[in-house]
Amino acid sequence: MANLVQKLRGHYAYYGVAGNSELLARFLHEVTRVWRTWLSRRSQRGWVDWERMGQILERYPLPPPRVRASSWGKSKA
Repeated sequence: MANLVQKLRGHYAYYGVAGNSELLARFLHEVTRVWRTWLSRRSQRGWVDWERMGQILERYPLPPPRVRASSWGKSKA
């Protein structure tokens, strides 16, 4: 989990430029979907449904996407 959060923050830092927030939000959704698939493969009790995934995300939240820099090179942070 910590490794996934670290990779997400690195992705946001690199791609977090002005005008890219919609794609960052879509990326977070796809990461959540793939994480759910991987958890389902590990489960011996069957598929992890979205209700259960919501509980997992409450306990282990993923960082929200943030725009950190403008496209002109000036930092917002």
